[in-house]
Order: sequence, then C-alpha cells, then structure tokens
Amino acid sequence: MLQKLEEIQEKYEKIGLELSKPEVISNQKEFQKLMKQHNSLEPVVLEYRKYKETKKAIGEIKEIIKGEKDKDMLEMAQEELAAEEVELVNSEEKLKLLLLPKDPNDDKSVIVEIRGGAGGDEAALFAGDLFRMYSRFGETKGWKIDIMDSHESDLGGYKEIVFSIEGNGAYSKLKYESGVHRVQRIPTTESGGRIHTSTVTVAVLPEAEEVDIDVDPNDVRVDLFCSSGPGGQSVNTTKSAVRLTHEPTGIVVSCQDEKSQIKNKDKAMKVLRARLYEKAMEEEIAKVASERKSQVGTGDRSERIRTYNFPQNRITDHRIGLTLHKLDSILEGGMDELVETIITTKQAENLKNQE
Repeated sequence: MLQKLEEIQEKYEKIGLELSKPEVISNQKEFQKLMKQHNSLEPVVLEYRKYKETKKAIGEIKEIIKGEKDKDMLEMAQEELAAEEVELVNSEEKLKLLLLPKDPNDDKSVIVEIRGGAGGDEAALFAGDLFRMYSRFGETKGWKIDIMDSHESDLGGYKEIVFSIEGNGAYSKLKYESGVHRVQRIPTTESGGRIHTSTVTVAVLPEAEEVDIDVDPNDVRVDLFCSSGPGGQSVNTTKSAVRLTHEPTGIVVSCQDEKSQIKNKDKAMKVLRARLYEKAMEEEIAKVASERKSQVGTGDRSERIRTYNFPQNRITDHRIGLTLHKLDSILEGGMDELVETIITTKQAENLKNQE
C-alpha cells in the first residue's frame, strides 16, 4: 500500500508542475484534463501526508519516552502517544477507502427518470413526492435542478418526469437510487381508510458529455410536435416539443418543457447521450459478469430497493436491511443518513472483496 501511495504522490506533484507551464495553461482542454486528475488525486495525497506526519510524531514521542525520567512528563507523553496511535489507525482506514477503485462517473452530474408504476394516480402522486425529495436534497448540496421532460397526471404528481441534477459528485450520492420504490399509504381518494401499495421506478444516469459518447447526427431522427399538458390538453400551438429517435438502438427521447424548440432539442440530446452512455456501461458490465455481483445494485430498474410506509413514518432499504422512522424528514430532502449508510455499506463490501 505504501508503495502505491508514494507513486500517487509522485504523480500528483508531477501534474502540479505541468499545470504551472505556460503552454499547458494556454491549452484549456489539456489544462482542464490535468486539473481534473490533480483534484482526484488530492484527497489521497493529503491523507497520506497526514499519515506520514502522524507516524513521524509517534517515532519522536517514543524517543522522548525512552529518555524521560519525570513521572508527570512521562505520563503526558504516553497519553499523547496513545492519541497519535489511534489517529494513525484512523488514517490507515481512510487511505484504504481512498485507494478503492473509483467509479469514473462519481463526479458527474445526473439525469433522473421517475415513472409511475403500479397504482395509477396514487403512483403518479408518489412520483411527485420523490421528485420533490430529490430536488430538496439537491438544493441542500447546492446543486441545480432542471426539468427536462414531464407528463403530469390529472390529480397532480407525474406519470413521468425526467430532470437533471447538476453538481459535482451528484452521481456518487444518487447512483444507488435506481430501482423500484414501493409506497404504502392511504390515498386521498380512498374513503374506506385502506392502505394501498403502489410503485414508482427510478433510473439515475450519469450525464454524458460529448467526449464520453459520440452521437452521429445521421443516426438521429428529429420529430417536432405541439406540447401538451395533463389529459392531452394543448399547451401551445407551435411545434416546440421535440422527439429524438436514435435509429441504431431504437431509443426514443422527447422534451417539451421549454417554449423554445432549440432548448428542447438540446435537453433531449442530453438525455439521449445519457441513455446511450448507460447502455454502453451495461454492455461493459456484461463483459465482466464473472465478477461477484454486489449486494447493493446500482442500476437494476426491476429491483425493489425501498419501501416508504406512511402510517408508521417508516422507510426501509431492503438491500442493506436499514429501517428509519423518519420518513417525513427524508421526503423533505433529509436523505443524508440514508445515502451515506448505503455508500458506507458498499465501501465495506468492496474492502472485503479486496482482502
């Protein structure tokens, strides 16, 4: 591990020197590429430097203890040694986590697709609740939320909503949200007070840049149509809504939330790139299917991952067996404990697999 850390530190310092060269600074594409690499290595290097400083301090304290005669000073030195040794162990654990293979998509923004499943209007209402939950969680992180496409239901909520969350690290926090979300509650339309069960599917896609996925314009058919509201109600009479069909794969994306045709096309293209990128990732994963499958899935849309029980104010994540009785605060965006527990479980599993 130490040899690997030395190599990382050497690479970090080398990139730092490259970033100071005028020819690199003047080449924005190269500069941004190197800066991204530098930033990704920095947490490891800073923790490694802290580790080395702690180890050095432990050596110095041990030397003091060897020659110390004063009882009080010796006791103080031993207490300080114990504290530094705890710090060293903690630093080692942090370094192990930092050295885990990093998901190359973790720093990306995301495109989230939420669709009502079983349950009709109640599923659509819950899709609206999930959209608000992710939006408010994103706002607490300083991320930008932008609706790409939506189809509202007659009673409120969404039959389907597609939106982007722009912010560094959005994918790392939300990638485990993909799957089937089940809700148990008494619908507003239920006169007998019975609890109904409905489902909503969520897909979280890393936003793909043009450098990540190359889309040939000749492969994309563009159709224009008038946007519409709930129940097919016409919103405008101009053909501002855009539908893109990627003919080689059959993937269809539409966007109608903007009044501008150009803006709708731009948003639809972002979603198309993300879906094509997801498809490419799935194909890559299939190639290495011999690897042991993770207990925490990242993208299986058919997997029931979570239950939201309103009568008991309970939320349960079935993948890790976590139950929290704070559904109300989580739906208002207080997702940190839930999200961090899932990430920590995944990291612990990865560490175990590497042992």
